[in-house]
Amino acid sequence: MGKKEKIVMVAGTFEIIHPGHIYLLRKARKLGKVIVVVARDENVKRFKKRNPIIDEKQRLKVIRSIKYVNKAILGNPGPDIFQIVIKIKPDIILLGPDQKIDENKLQNYLKEHGLNVEIRRLKKKLGGKLNSTTKIINKIINEYLNRSGPVA
Repeated sequence: MGKKEKIVMVAGTFEIIHPGHIYLLRKARKLGKVIVVVARDENVKRFKKRNPIIDEKQRLKVIRSIKYVNKAILGNPGPDIFQIVIKIKPDIILLGPDQKIDENKLQNYLKEHGLNVEIRRLKKKLGGKLNSTTKIINKIINEYLNRSGPVA
């Protein structure tokens, strides 16, 4: 009988897909079956202090089309963003290098709910100038502010 493939959970906004997202998902797939939790619009507003550029349904559709993703779902609405972990019961949670998640707080939450989940964090970002959504948004803004003529 073969060894059961581990469930690897990745969560995020995934607003403007860039090489850093693909790098994270590819690393996750090497660890096991990838389940991606896409942040709800209301949580993007709460954590990023701005409205999402692309709505949650469209972000979910894009994530589902990436070959490293076995399943993608929307996160739970409301303030308890960790509640979805109880539903998924992953073996591993893979965090991106710049995700603002307190690993100790998450680990304590999981233990309180009887889950023994390995938490890993990618140590470094993928190189390149446009390796984050914020950098991409800022470049777009700067390009259009410095442009002469009408914006299409």
